[in-house]
Amino acid sequence: MRKIVRTQDAPRPRGVYSPAIVADGFVFVSGQGSVNPKTNELELGDIKSETRRTLRNIEALLEAAGSSLKDIVRIGVFLADIKDFDAMNEVFREFFPEDPPARTTVGAQLPKIKIEIDCIARVRESRMQHR
Repeated sequence: MRKIVRTQDAPRPRGVYSPAIVADGFVFVSGQGSVNPKTNELELGDIKSETRRTLRNIEALLEAAGSSLKDIVRIGVFLADIKDFDAMNEVFREFFPEDPPARTTVGAQLPKIKIEIDCIARVRESRMQHR
């Protein structure tokens, strides 16, 4: 089974990709940035505000897929400026106070935004059956 996940609570794709796909008990979330889902416009700011917006977008996609932030098993972080690592990490502690997922963080060239995040999460069996 392969199911495309869309929700009005997360930004619409800006390219040729699906925001998230559920397959074989996992949800694969495409790279998300600091885009306001209501306006579909960039919500630029400092690294902390962009990280919070991006994680909220991921949370909305995960919920639409029958998953949650607690179900993330792997997360990838792309920073426009690797010097933002410590500030980004502070926000991660807010969203993942205990038992955080496996994570890779790399520096990357990003268009205008300071951060992009993708992830893979489990979809709980009980949630899969109700969808």
